[in-house]
This record gives sequence, structure tokens and C-alpha cells, in this order.
Amino acid sequence: MANPILPDGASRSISDTPPNHYTMNIQLFSQLAKNKIEPYHSNDFKAGGYKWKLLVYPNGNKDKGITDHISAYLVMTQVESLIPGWEVRATFRLFLLDQNNDNYFTFEDFEGKRFHRMKLQWGFDKFIPLSIFNDPQEGYLVNDTCVFGADVYVTREKHTGKGEILSMIKDAISYKHTWNVNNFPTLTVKCRDSEPFNAGHQTWKIQLYPKGKDSESSNFISLFLALAEPEKLSPPTKIYAEFTLRILDLKHRVHISETVNYWFTATNFVRGCPRFTSVGNFNSQADRFLWKNSCFVEAEVTVHGVVNAL
Repeated sequence: MANPILPDGASRSISDTPPNHYTMNIQLFSQLAKNKIEPYHSNDFKAGGYKWKLLVYPNGNKDKGITDHISAYLVMTQVESLIPGWEVRATFRLFLLDQNNDNYFTFEDFEGKRFHRMKLQWGFDKFIPLSIFNDPQEGYLVNDTCVFGADVYVTREKHTGKGEILSMIKDAISYKHTWNVNNFPTLTVKCRDSEPFNAGHQTWKIQLYPKGKDSESSNFISLFLALAEPEKLSPPTKIYAEFTLRILDLKHRVHISETVNYWFTATNFVRGCPRFTSVGNFNSQADRFLWKNSCFVEAEVTVHGVVNAL
């Protein structure tokens, strides 16, 4: 690899030693880049008594004007509980596995960077040229799979042994579920859930608030997609889904619809549209949306990627 212009206090090297603190195996990397998930955030990991995460820009950090390199950064997380005025100085290495030679290309900050509330992120705008990364002869992207890693050293090293694997789904299949909401005009419940349905190996449900979810949306119909069994997900698991919610127009087929992209987790398992459509708009065109007082709500769900513990 040609020698890059290195940031101050940084060095580039080849190492046989794998990352101690975090490993991130990305399958179908091209799908990640294609879906423009910029940046991809890893799950949190612990090192030196603090929490961190990796940020990877598959197409370069556009905010820094980078378009021809992968950009990679280390970010300090979960800092809310730290006392006011805290500062942490850490040295770190970011890794990329050379699968052909079974060693690691590393970028190391050896001087140490100062992490504090106003500066939680350090790293490398030009981590590796895309032309080199995408060349299978170089060994960094093989069978559309690559492996990143990180080591972080504060005042003492603590090995967590944690990691994750992000599996992007090529040619992901869309699943549709249509829900017949009976007696829609006379619904009095605040929220009504659809029957559970399966999409992308997960169980989902539609949530309908006929008079809005909260006071700010009380004049609207609110629609959401939710994981039906979030308690079954392990803490590291994340599900990247694109979904469209619709109220079907039975007369003209001009459906009311909204499309959303979201990472679902065990703690953030609901996403949708608090102001999906106004109650007034729906009622004024009820002949389009009601049949024998039934309203038909549809969810079309495509799961593009899943993160699990390594």
C-alpha cells in the first residue's frame, strides 16, 4: 500500500496481533455501502473502564470532503454519568484484517488524544483508499466480507472480549401484512395492536392510535411498526429495517403512505409516524378508506441487516 500522509501523532503498521478490545465482522459490505448507512455505529464496548464505539464511513466522511477513502473513528459513549469537567486521554489503534496474509493493517494514535464532552470522537478521515480496499488482491475485502477492530488504552488496559457481527442481506425480500381494523369509526381505545406477523425472521405488529399518540398529535391518526417480542432480543442485537405504512384507498388506490428506515433494538423497538394523516382528512374522504366500517392498514417490511454478538 502506498504511504499515506499521516495525521500528527499517528503511525501506520502491519501487525500479526488481532484486536484485544473489539472486533467487527461485516458481511456483504457492498450492501452496507449501497444503503448509504453513513456512518455505521458499532455497539458499545468497554476498555480502560470507559465505553467506546467504532464509526465507519463505507463511502468516506462527506462532511470532511472525503470520497475516495474509508473513514474510521473511535467515539467515547455513555458519558452522562461522568462527573463535570472530566477528561480522558487515550491512545488507540484501529485495525483492518488482511485476509490474504492473515495480518492486520493498523492505524495507531501513539501520542494520545484528549476525550471530553466537547470532543468525544477521534480517528482517521483517510483510513484506507477505497481503490485499495475494494481490490481483492489486497485482501481487505474478500467475498464481500471485511473485519475491523479497535484497541483503546487509558491508564490501564481491560480486555472485554466483546464483539459483533453485522450481516447485511443481499436482495432482501419485502413482506406485506394487511390488517383489517373493524369498527374503525367507533374505536374508543387509545391504541390498538394488529395481530403479530413475521418479516425477515422477526415478529412484528402494527400499532394504531385513532386519535393520536399524544397531545401534540391528538388531531391525527398515528401509525407505528413495532417488534412484537423485543424482550427476546439480546442487548447487542440490532435490526435494520425499511418499512412502509399505508392506509389503503379502496376506491381510487391512492393510498396514504409513509416510508421509514430504522435500527430496531430491545430498548428502541417502535418507530413510525405520530402524524400519519389528520383525522379531518380521513373523515372527509371516508368513502375511500372505509368498507362496512372497516379500515385496511398495511405494513410492508424489508430487513436489510442484522447485528448480533460475535
